[in-house]
Amino acid sequence: MTTLLVVLSVFAAVVPMVGYLLLLRWMDRYEREPLSIVALAFAWGAIPAVLFGGVGSLILMAPLAFFFDVTQVTFLSGAVVAPLVEEGAKAGCLLLLYFTRNFDNPTDGFVYGAAAGLGFGMTENFLYFTSMVGEGVGAWMATVIIRTLFTGLMHATASSVIGAGLGWAKFSQHQYRGLVLPVSYLVAVFVHAFWNGFLLAPVVFDGATALPLVSFLLFPVAFMAVFAVFQTSILSERRLIKRELQFEAELGTLPVEHVAKIGSWSSRRKHQYWLSKEVSAETYFMAATLLAFRRHQRNARPNDKWYEQEVNQFRSRVVELLKGSR
Repeated sequence: MTTLLVVLSVFAAVVPMVGYLLLLRWMDRYEREPLSIVALAFAWGAIPAVLFGGVGSLILMAPLAFFFDVTQVTFLSGAVVAPLVEEGAKAGCLLLLYFTRNFDNPTDGFVYGAAAGLGFGMTENFLYFTSMVGEGVGAWMATVIIRTLFTGLMHATASSVIGAGLGWAKFSQHQYRGLVLPVSYLVAVFVHAFWNGFLLAPVVFDGATALPLVSFLLFPVAFMAVFAVFQTSILSERRLIKRELQFEAELGTLPVEHVAKIGSWSSRRKHQYWLSKEVSAETYFMAATLLAFRRHQRNARPNDKWYEQEVNQFRSRVVELLKGSR
């Protein structure tokens, strides 16, 4: 039975987190991030972030033993130290990706941040699942359910906040954009600390046996709030596409009637009713979408000639794709 539970721990840790990752990437409708880079963010969370988080936590926990007893150290480790260190460790890949051309907007940051969190959750879940093997099937199953439905998603939720914030700040002209990183980091730490703190409260506080239930009740609210941010970001992309392509339609790059349809996911799926069969729909939509994004980014970075080159390249690509249908 022990060997079987260890094998099942691998599947229970990997399959749900990878499933969440693929679902998240599918929901990024207008410009899906390269699977290789999403996988890289996931791998960062699964290996380097776990290592950095573990080492960092041990270093910060060492002095606590001189001032607090074992139960207090356990609580502080989970509710304070772990959130501070682990959110920084997960965000490491976001800071690296921030300087690449693939990190364009809040949606990109959300996806990369969530990917890192899911990778972290996968490895951490495996360690917890295997540690419960000796406690019996019931305890093992309870751990799997709780950590799959809650803790893994908590890691993704927390780190996605940092990613979305960095994605917004990258091309923002707001005077306070420099505060986005520390603020989003603190929000991520709060989400993490809230979850861990309420779960561990009974360890140090008498009569706090009901507090873990607060985590189970309120975390879905936090998750839905962050998910709403993700959906808002996608809607923002839709408006951006329509706005920028309207300018291109006025230049004659594409038909004006295509603007609203390219900005609508449902219209894209029904392209056979309005787009010529001679045009490769997927290629056309991607070229037009990137043209819109690069126009917006060029306006935010007027001194970076790369964006101007990209605008010209995708504009020519759109014209070329439509040439046979006109």
